[in-house]
Amino acid sequence: MSAIKRARRGRADLDPEAAARVLRQFRQIFNAVKTHFQRVEKKVGLGGAQLWALGVIRDAPGIGMGDLATALNIRQPTASNLVKSLVERELVAATRSEVDRRAVGLRLLPAGAKLLKRSPGPFTGVLPEALAALDAESLERLEVDLARLIKVLDADKRGAHVPLGDL
Repeated sequence: MSAIKRARRGRADLDPEAAARVLRQFRQIFNAVKTHFQRVEKKVGLGGAQLWALGVIRDAPGIGMGDLATALNIRQPTASNLVKSLVERELVAATRSEVDRRAVGLRLLPAGAKLLKRSPGPFTGVLPEALAALDAESLERLEVDLARLIKVLDADKRGAHVPLGDL
């Protein structure tokens, strides 16, 4: 029996419309995120995660790949792929450290700075901005409730590190 079917057992007390209302709320959230990413891509030709990376690199010149991945809350290989495309487009320069040739420092190039200036904000995306605007109690409640939903879905934990713009 699936986790979803197990969770449904014994839930006859629920309002039958409650799940439909919550589903509509998720649709509103996903559509707001999707609309933002489409607007960004149309205006500047970059995906939301790439734009966010540019903003982080601008704000922290010389940042390394690991710190960039941490700032974007993604895995390092994903950050490396983002940076590779930004370097290829000559928006970012990646310079190897003289001390440790494996370490790379990133800095924004003039074309990247120009692109950021004409980009619609927020660079982090609308969902992270909205979450940051919530009070601590709401965030805590949301975290607990979403953890329950994730458990019922038996969702792959690796999905937590995939940028929303890549979905």
